[in-house]
Parts: sequence; structure tokens; C-alpha cells
Amino acid sequence: MCRPSDAEAITEIMTQPQVYRNTLQMPHTTPEVWRKRLEGNDPSFDYVLVAEVEGKVVGMAGLHRSRRVRTLHVATLGISVHDAYQGRGVGKTLMSALTDAADRWLNVLRIELEVYADNERAIKLYESFGFVVEGRKRISAFRDGQYVDELVMARIRPR
Repeated sequence: MCRPSDAEAITEIMTQPQVYRNTLQMPHTTPEVWRKRLEGNDPSFDYVLVAEVEGKVVGMAGLHRSRRVRTLHVATLGISVHDAYQGRGVGKTLMSALTDAADRWLNVLRIELEVYADNERAIKLYESFGFVVEGRKRISAFRDGQYVDELVMARIRPR
């Protein structure tokens, strides 16, 4: 589980060029910002994991459950992996742990996410876990001086 004491490691991950390029995070942040954000997580709604390699936090992923009564069965997913550890199975391991928790322990029926339309590696990973594209948000984010599209993807718990 991710703890506020992981804030420095999370800051390192989130300031990696490929991470902030493919998320809505800004290129510069501080451990204090992440510590405060992590302290604000509510274990009843936020299930956040870290991945470690040889004791170093190299990835973070979370499910953030809806707080609305009529959509308590829905969670949004976020995932980030340190640039130096991308392509090594860290994201797959985090996705496996999250989808298992959603299906077997959290009673989450629907997991939603948004991903930049040109992030082919992430899209392929999500599809391998049963996510499907439900729509496209045109010029939805400003990245590296340009507007980019995002895909809306979701996974419904298999029966």
C-alpha cells in the first residue's frame, strides 16, 4: 500500500519525462505536494499500491472509488511507472493487483480511465486487462505546447 512516507519516491516517479508527458501531472512538483495528496486518501475509497524493485519504489497505481451513492460500483484508475522501469512488467504487475482487488475484494464492477490517444503502450496494457475504448475526448488536454486527444476506456468485471 502507498503511504505518505512514500512521497519522495512518488515525486521522483512523477517528475520523470515520460510519466508527466503521459499524465495530467505537471513537470515540477514537490514531496510536500505528494505527501499532502497521499494523506488525503481515504482507505474506504482509495486503494493505492506501490511497486518496489530491490526496495526502491518504482511505480504507483490506484483505484479511486466513486463517493456518489448511485455509482459506488465504479472506480477510476491511475498508474505511473518510473521511466527507468517501464517495459519491465511493473505496470502489468500493478494492473494485475488492482484488477484482482477490484474483482475479489472491493466489489468494483466498473473501472474507468482516460489515456492519451497516442500512448500506445498503455492502451495495449489496458486492453490486455479487458479495457475497451468507449469514446474519444478531442483536444482534451494541453501537453508539450499542443492540444491532444484522450481515449475514455473502461472494464466491466468479468462474470
